[in-house]
Amino acid sequence: MFPVARAAQSLVARGIQHTAVRQAHHKHEPNFHDKYGTMVLLGGAAVFSAVWGYVFTRLNIAWGFSPVGRVTPREWRE
Repeated sequence: MFPVARAAQSLVARGIQHTAVRQAHHKHEPNFHDKYGTMVLLGGAAVFSAVWGYVFTRLNIAWGFSPVGRVTPREWRE
C-alpha cells in the first residue's frame, strides 16, 4: 500500500475510533430529530405527494411515451 494511502486510512480509522469512544462515554439525550424526525419526514412526504398529485391531476396532458402530437394547446381565455 502506498504511504499516503496508509496514512489516510489510519487517520480515518483513528477518527472513527475517537468518535466511538466519545459517544460511548456520553449519555444519549433525545434531540429534536430523535423525537420528531420521523413525523416531520412523513409530513413532508404527505405534503409533497398532495401538491404534486394536485398539479398532475389539474394538468390536461395525455400521458404517454412521447407527447408529440398528443399535447394540444388550449384556447386562450381573456
